[in-house]
Amino acid sequence: MSAETMTQAVPAAAATTASRRGFGVSGGGITLSLYLIFLMLPIYWLVIMSLKTNAEITSGMTLWPQQITFDNYRTIFTDASWYNGYISSLSYVAINTVLSIGLALPAAYAFSRYRFLGDKHLFFWLLSNRMAPPAIFALPFFNLYSAIGLFDTPWAVALAHCLFNVPLAVWILEGFMSGVPREIDETAYLDGYSFPRFFARIFMPIIANGIGVTAFFCFMFSWVELLLARTLTTVNAKPIAATMTRTVSAAGMDWGLLAAAGVLTLVPGVLVIWFVRNHIAKGFALGRV
Repeated sequence: MSAETMTQAVPAAAATTASRRGFGVSGGGITLSLYLIFLMLPIYWLVIMSLKTNAEITSGMTLWPQQITFDNYRTIFTDASWYNGYISSLSYVAINTVLSIGLALPAAYAFSRYRFLGDKHLFFWLLSNRMAPPAIFALPFFNLYSAIGLFDTPWAVALAHCLFNVPLAVWILEGFMSGVPREIDETAYLDGYSFPRFFARIFMPIIANGIGVTAFFCFMFSWVELLLARTLTTVNAKPIAATMTRTVSAAGMDWGLLAAAGVLTLVPGVLVIWFVRNHIAKGFALGRV
């Protein structure tokens, strides 16, 4: 091949490569856009349904409300049976998240830093509790809490959810702690740090991303779980997911009210993701999750 031919071929090859890259970028952008639309469509439909009346919802399909109404949201914020459901759900979820992380931190540290007889078997047993369906434990928890006076309280649901969230929290945190060099522990001891001071002031800030990821998963699993929350409560601590079943009546389904409750149910999860978004991103990159 002559030098002139090679000189002409190089720009042509570069142009072909650039066009392929451009096609790849544009194709990826289109695919991402379609994926986002696919994800957001149910949420959009839920929001517009919450702003419609039942008559408009059942009359036919419309892409936006013909006449916007906030009566569905007004009902939720003024009816005690509705907003108490949100308060109860947030109460037991917050209690469970704090308890799960508080119990999992020392347990994960022990699995990460020490070797003892049966440690791997115990670790597997903890994870096996997460694999069990909640229906297995519904009746034992019901009888136990009825006997000791915890039935129909946020603590009943929070403690029941610990059976599943504590093993998950231990598993996640152990992965982060194992990535921290042991020399940090030894150096702190040589500097005169007591274990509680070292753990609170040095070790926990190092694994802050892991704690953020763990808090997110504990919140998520406790917030969406319904079987135990509904079985262990009746009136005083009834969760919002159970309250939403009241929209069924002899007149039919109250679609607008149900949609408004669904929109408000999404808000706590969005807020949690917003506050721990940086920890979640780093945690997924660094931890075992």
